[in-house]
Amino acid sequence: MKSTFQALWVCLLFVVGCSTSSTVSPAAKQPRLPGPAKNAYFTNPIADGADPWVIKRNGAYYFCSAGKGGIYVSRTHSLTVPGDKVLVWATPDTGWNRSNIWAPELHYFNGKWYIYYAAAKKSGSPFIHQRSGVLESVGDDPFGPYTDKGMLYTGDSIAYATSAAKWAIDLTPLQLNGQLYAVWSGWEQNAATDKTKQHLYIARMSNPWTISSNRALISSPQEPWESGGELDLNEGPQVLKHQEKVFIIYSTRESWLKEYRLGQLTLSDTLLNPMDAGSWMKTGPVFQGTDKVMGVGHCSFTTSPDGTESWILYHSKKSDVPGWDRDVRAQEFTWSADGFPVFGLPIPVGVPQPLPSGQEEE
Repeated sequence: MKSTFQALWVCLLFVVGCSTSSTVSPAAKQPRLPGPAKNAYFTNPIADGADPWVIKRNGAYYFCSAGKGGIYVSRTHSLTVPGDKVLVWATPDTGWNRSNIWAPELHYFNGKWYIYYAAAKKSGSPFIHQRSGVLESVGDDPFGPYTDKGMLYTGDSIAYATSAAKWAIDLTPLQLNGQLYAVWSGWEQNAATDKTKQHLYIARMSNPWTISSNRALISSPQEPWESGGELDLNEGPQVLKHQEKVFIIYSTRESWLKEYRLGQLTLSDTLLNPMDAGSWMKTGPVFQGTDKVMGVGHCSFTTSPDGTESWILYHSKKSDVPGWDRDVRAQEFTWSADGFPVFGLPIPVGVPQPLPSGQEEE
């Protein structure tokens, strides 16, 4: 919510119960009051599914998601309307990545598109075979075709590379001071049960498809707000940069429960070594559910069409029943005077929000 004034206005006009106690950035701009156009708003959810990923390039938004048969990409000029999905990569019939495609992300480096994803050699549970891989576009087209660059190394013995890869999901790249890194969620050791604690790791990359160092642990679920439930998890890391600050916003607690939420790692100085856990300051939760919005997590970030607003896309549970029945939601967030993200409270389903600035009316 942009301000207490706007929250009260929404509550009165639409007779929807909501909280006005969320923290708002001192630097937040004045609220955009509604115009006469009837369709100048949108309501959550904006799509069905989970693990939303969006990237903005050349005035368009590209959404990337997993689905039946492989990985899909859609193109749209409306942040709140994901567009029609196109299958860009089909799972092979055999191999380490034939099943369980999770949380793909689409990135652009040096004239080519790359899709980072998790997959397994066996379908279904227990989910003990997940590893991370990458696809590379043949040309400069996000819809492909793509070349499978194989499994990424995510272990402690670089000399043995793929054979020493550890369980790894939700891998995302981080560019910092001319160096490319990979950040992901993994297990300390491969295990025979998926009831295994997840941590956040980082490693150097020599190019977008090659991890070139052993991994380094940068976060474990140790704080009271990220531990103590059925299973302690740190997962879904996402990079967010602002005013010379680097943040890793990640998901914690159990993804199938209403307590799922977001935590934050802040690089205290961008000249420090990001592979040193001591370089990161942990705070949280920075975004969590309410009695009306449950299990918020696994986000991605972008800006409004005109670039003046910051937006978070995340998934949320449809009910408090344990499970992975989720949908995708979008919400503007602000920044504090000292450059930290302020996410506020998640806006309930059906509450009208102004369209992202610069987006045409739907």
